[in-house]
Amino acid sequence: MSNKPTWVAVCDLAQITPATGVCALVKGRQVAIFRPAEDEQVFAIDNMDPFAQANVLSRGIICQHQDELWVASPLKKQRFNLQTGRCLENEAVAVEAYQARVNKGQVEVQL
Repeated sequence: MSNKPTWVAVCDLAQITPATGVCALVKGRQVAIFRPAEDEQVFAIDNMDPFAQANVLSRGIICQHQDELWVASPLKKQRFNLQTGRCLENEAVAVEAYQARVNKGQVEVQL
């Protein structure tokens, strides 16, 4: 049996409104998936806000800071980088970031 990461289909890209995020259960994990714009670029990070200890990051606001995309937690407002998962306000904290892509109109996440 291989531990090779696999791509998991989550939903149709059309089901994610541009400039928003959604939550998906992927292999038992809550993953926040974001679609920042009208194009096919998507990002995936853990949905758990480590400061509030609540699964809410998918409901956060996508923002840009120094040419990077972030999501601001809806509860305590800390920002997490959509590519790396690192926290802007506290460099000792990060959430898991996952590879995400659109394949034939389907959003896929690699765990």
